[in-house]
Amino acid sequence: MAKLSDALEYHRMGRKGKIEVITTKPCATSRDLSLAYSPGVAEPCLEIEKNPADAYEYTAKGNLVAVVSNGTAVLGLGNIGALAGKPVMEGKGVLFKSFADVDVFDIELDTQDSDEIIRTVKLLEPTFGGINLEDIKGPECFYIEEELKKIMNIPVFHDDQHGTAIISAAGMINACEISGKDITKAKMVVNGAGAAGIACANLAITMGIDKNNVILCDTKGVIYKGRTEGMNAYKERLAAETDERTLEEAMVGADIFFGVSAKGALTAEMVKSMAKDPIIFAMANPDPEITPPEAKAVRDDVIIGTGRSDYNNQVNNVLCFPFLFRGALDVHASAINDEMKLAAVKALADLAKEEVPDSVRKAYGGAEMKFGREYIIPKPFDPRVLLHVAPAVAQAAMDSGVARKPIVDMEKYVEHLEAMQGRSKEIMRSLINKAKSNPKRVVFPEGDDEKILRAAQTLIEEGIAKPILIGDEEEILAKCQEMGIEMNPAIVIVNPKTYANRAAYIDEMFAMRQRKGITRAEGKRMIKNNRNYFGAMMVHLGDADALLSGIDHHYPETIRPALEVIGRQDGLSKVHGAYMMVSKKHISFFADTTVTIEPSAEELAETAILTAEVARGFDIEPRVAMLSFSNFGSTNHPLVSKVQKATALVKKQEPGLQVEGELQANVALDPDLVEKQYPFSNIKGNANVFIFPDLQSGNISYKLLNKLGDTEAVGPILMGMKKPIHVLQRGDDVADIINMAAVAVVDAQKLESK
Repeated sequence: MAKLSDALEYHRMGRKGKIEVITTKPCATSRDLSLAYSPGVAEPCLEIEKNPADAYEYTAKGNLVAVVSNGTAVLGLGNIGALAGKPVMEGKGVLFKSFADVDVFDIELDTQDSDEIIRTVKLLEPTFGGINLEDIKGPECFYIEEELKKIMNIPVFHDDQHGTAIISAAGMINACEISGKDITKAKMVVNGAGAAGIACANLAITMGIDKNNVILCDTKGVIYKGRTEGMNAYKERLAAETDERTLEEAMVGADIFFGVSAKGALTAEMVKSMAKDPIIFAMANPDPEITPPEAKAVRDDVIIGTGRSDYNNQVNNVLCFPFLFRGALDVHASAINDEMKLAAVKALADLAKEEVPDSVRKAYGGAEMKFGREYIIPKPFDPRVLLHVAPAVAQAAMDSGVARKPIVDMEKYVEHLEAMQGRSKEIMRSLINKAKSNPKRVVFPEGDDEKILRAAQTLIEEGIAKPILIGDEEEILAKCQEMGIEMNPAIVIVNPKTYANRAAYIDEMFAMRQRKGITRAEGKRMIKNNRNYFGAMMVHLGDADALLSGIDHHYPETIRPALEVIGRQDGLSKVHGAYMMVSKKHISFFADTTVTIEPSAEELAETAILTAEVARGFDIEPRVAMLSFSNFGSTNHPLVSKVQKATALVKKQEPGLQVEGELQANVALDPDLVEKQYPFSNIKGNANVFIFPDLQSGNISYKLLNKLGDTEAVGPILMGMKKPIHVLQRGDDVADIINMAAVAVVDAQKLESK
C-alpha cells in the first residue's frame, strides 16, 4: 500500500475524520441513566411541549449549527458531490468548535434540486440553533438562502457569500480611512459574479457606496443594463448603467477592486489605470488575481490584501462565521440580518486599530503590526476576535429586535467568552507564539523517524523551530519520498559520519570523559554511532540550541548521554522531570514524574522550586502542593516526615512561594475544605503544581490522568540541565513532538536572555 500524504494521514489517523460527538452529562449510574433517558427525560419533553423556547434550556439546540452543503461548489474543486465534500464540512465544524466553541453537525444533501434542499433544511429546524449553508453553487445558493430566511425562525447564513463580504468590507473601511477616500464617492469594481462577488457588491452598497459606482464583472465582461448573455436575476439587480464593457475599461479610475475570480485576472496595466491610492483585494485562492509584489511593482501607493496567509492583509472567513454565529446563538436570534453583519464589519475594522498584543505578534514571527497599509485586517489567530465580534453581533441582534434572549450584562458576557476560550488553549497558544518569536535550532537524533519528519515539516512551516535532523541524508530523503512528503529545504540534515566538526566532537568527548573510563577510540565510536551523544555534543558546543529525542528509545538511553555531555546546573543535586497537564479549563504541573525514583527531602524541595519556576515561565502563578497520604501531620510515618521536611525547606528557600504540605491530592483541589478545616494554609485556591513523594506515584498519576481524564500531557519537561534537553515518549504523536519542540525553543530563549 502506498504511503499516504500528510493530508490523507491527518484525516485517517486514529478515529476517522475530524469530529466526534461526546456527552456533556454523566451516565455512569442507574440514576444517571434514569435522568438522561427514561423516565426522567419525559420532564424536559413536557416542558418544551408547553413552551418551545425551553428547548434552548434543556437541549443542545442553542449551541448547535448545521453546516449544510450539496457539494456543488466545494472550495476550488467545483461540483464534486455531497459525499466528496464531507471532509470540508467536517473541517468547517472543526473551525466552529475551535474558534468559538460552537457544536456542529455536518449535513451533506445528495441533491441539486433547490426546492428539495429548502424543504429538507426547513424540516431540520427543531434540531438546530442556526444553519450555515456551505459550498452550494450560484445562482441556486441565493435562492436557497432567501427562501430559507423567509420560512425559518433561526439564523440562516451562507458563508461563501457573506463571510467573504464581511471580512473584505472591514478591510475596505480601514483602507478607505488610511487613503482618505470617501466611501460614498468611491468607484468599486468586483470581478467574479458568483456567491462571494455578488455578496461583496451588495454589502458595499449597504455600507454606503453608490450603487451606480459599483461595476460587477464576470467572465463575459461588465454586467450592464441590457446585457442578456450569461445573466440571472441576481446579476441583473447589480447591472450598471455604463458604457464600459470589459474589466480593463472598468478599472480605469477605479478606487477599489475586489477579486473573487481567477489567478492573473488583474494585470499590472489595469492597476496602473486605477485612481490614486488604489485598494485591491485579490481574493482568488490559492492564487490571487494579482500578487502584492506584482501590484507594488507598478504602484507604490497601493493597499492590497489577498486570501493567502503568506501576505499581509489576509481575507480569511474564519475571522467571521464562528464569531457571528456565537453572538447570534447566545441571544437566541431568529435571523442574521444586515445590522448584525455590519456590526461584525465594524468590530473587525475597529479591532485592527487597537494595539496588537505581543502574543499575536509573536505568532507571526515578531513582525511589527500597527494599523496601516500592511495591517488593515486582524490576524485569523488573534484570540481577541471572539471577544469583539460576538458581543457586537449579539448587541446588534438585540437592537434590531431579532434577539429572543437579550444579554443583560454585556461585561459578564465578555467574561463568559473569555472563559469559553479555555486556559488550556491560551497556554498552548502562548507557548507556540513564544517559540515563533525567536525560533531556535532543535536537533533531533532520530532524524529518520516518520513522526519526526512530519513534525519537522510543521515546525519549519509554522516558524516554531529550526529543525536539525541527524541521519543519512539519502535515507531521510528516500523516507520522505516514500511517505509522500517533500522535504523543506530549510530543514538541516547532519550525518555524524561525514560531519565537518566530527573531529572536534571526538576531542571534546575524550577530554570530558577520559577520567570516566572512556578511551579516545570509545569516544570516537560514541560520536560516530550514537546519535544521542552526537546531538548532545552539538548542543554542548553551540551547533544547536536544544535537543529532543526519545521517540524510539528508552528513557535512560536518551537522558544518559545528555547528563554525561551537558550535565546538570551548578548547585543542583539532580535533574528532575515534570509534565504540564492541559485540560479544557485547567493547567497544572506534575513532578517528579520521570527521573528520581526515591527522592530525599532535599531533592523533593529542589523539584518543587524548579517546577514552580517552569509554571512561571508559562505565565502561571504557582500554588504548590507537596503531596502525601497525610494532611498536615494527621499520620505519623517516615514517608510523611520526608514530605514535611521538604515543605519546610521550600518555604525557607522560597519564602514568597505559595506552598503547602504535606496534604492529600483531593484536599489540594478543594479550597473550600481547606478554608474550613485548614485555614492556616497559605495556598489560596486550587493548587496547580503537584509534587509527588516518589517517582512511582507521580508517573502513575500523570499517565492515568492523561488517558482517563481528557487531559493532554505536555512533556516530560526536563528541569535542571545546563542547556535545553527534553525527552520524547514512545507513542508520542506529531502534535506531542511539536509541543515539546516549542518547550525546548522557549527554554533556549530563556537561556539566551540570561
